[in-house]
Amino acid sequence: MIDWDRVSELRDEVGADDFDEVVDLFLGEVEGELAELPDPNDAAALENKLHFLKGSALNLGFSAFADLCQAGETNAKTGEVSGINLPEINACYQKSKSEFLASLQQFAAA
Repeated sequence: MIDWDRVSELRDEVGADDFDEVVDLFLGEVEGELAELPDPNDAAALENKLHFLKGSALNLGFSAFADLCQAGETNAKTGEVSGINLPEINACYQKSKSEFLASLQQFAAA
């Protein structure tokens, strides 16, 4: 669910001192975007939001969440909005966030 190699790369890129701030920014931005997901019938807007969420997820190693966003983005791009399960995307983010935060302290100590 979490790509810890990517998390390690990010921590190396931004530095250990700024890593927590980057994590907080990421979580805040993603949660804001999830709260404002457009109506599923607005395929273009939904495609854009899911693309943004996918990129954010990949930056912090939320691989399962990124995969669901990618699938939703593809469906929106082709107009197949009925195949986009927004509750599943939200649930995956929440589960990824929980796993990430629960393991982050151990990761930082490594």
